Amino acid sequence: MDIDAFAAVHESQWQRLEQLTKQRRLNGQETDELVSLYQAAAGHLSQLHTSAPDPLLVSRLSGILTSARARIAGAHELRLSDVTRFFVFSLPAAFYRVRWWTVAVMVGFVGVAALSAWWILATPEAMAALGSERELDRYANEAFEAYYSNYPAGDFAGQVWTNNAWIAAQCIGLGISGIFPVYVLLVNAVGVGSSAAIMADHDSLHVFFGLILPHGLMELTAIFIAGGAGLKLFWAWVAPGGRTRVRALATEGRALFTVALGLVIVLGVSGIVEGFVTPSGLPTGVKITIGALVLAAYWAYTLVLGRRAVAAGETGDLLPDQAGYTLAQAG
Repeated sequence: MDIDAFAAVHESQWQRLEQLTKQRRLNGQETDELVSLYQAAAGHLSQLHTSAPDPLLVSRLSGILTSARARIAGAHELRLSDVTRFFVFSLPAAFYRVRWWTVAVMVGFVGVAALSAWWILATPEAMAALGSERELDRYANEAFEAYYSNYPAGDFAGQVWTNNAWIAAQCIGLGISGIFPVYVLLVNAVGVGSSAAIMADHDSLHVFFGLILPHGLMELTAIFIAGGAGLKLFWAWVAPGGRTRVRALATEGRALFTVALGLVIVLGVSGIVEGFVTPSGLPTGVKITIGALVLAAYWAYTLVLGRRAVAAGETGDLLPDQAGYTLAQAG
């Protein structure tokens, strides 16, 4: 194919397509012309790909077609029904589908934290490695509790939300590696176990649980969700089932994005609890009860609405017209 001759013959059509795409208003005849030129230009691009894939011309024509397609199809505007569908179907379904991964990560995390605390308490050398007796005493009697009241509640809540959102984002974003979520969870579990060991060694374990449980019940669960979702994506790559690996990763990846959006809200709530409830003067039992109610609300939302949404065929993925339709493939 003579590229120059081909471009010269069809240049006027491409220019007209660009003009109609950029035109603010189109009447019926111009709309029909836009669609007709779009179809013709798509055929031209196919010919170029097949016979003479000139990079510059292919790039230019692809850009024209992308703009024209957006003009024909129209942009998807956010509607109240979209928001309702997200919170009633997509999000609870996405949380529900990672529930067992969440529970598995939780069991592993608590087990590692408990084992770490036991080992440090039983091994004087391990305790000594965490700091001098004076430093450990200051941590148990001052620093641990002061951490929750050193900053204004609003600033502290924002700081906590940012930090935990970053940890969750790493677990999700790098979940496909299968290694990073495990590493992040392991480091945090050992850290929690070390803090518990220091507090227990100074007869302040009641202070530890009194300060960490009100917000930690939901906060740590959010980290478990992120870790479980990341590992689920890794497993979709290892064992895609009846799907191709590309399709499995695409489907689970989009559902994972739904989980990530939901965790922004979940971590925001736990940040508010940590910023305003944990350091408050409320009785410890009341603070823990508030944290437990927040956690119970999450699991009720996930199990009740999530089970219903999944039974209706929801996966947390985008709708086909947003995600892109797929063709059946031979196994």
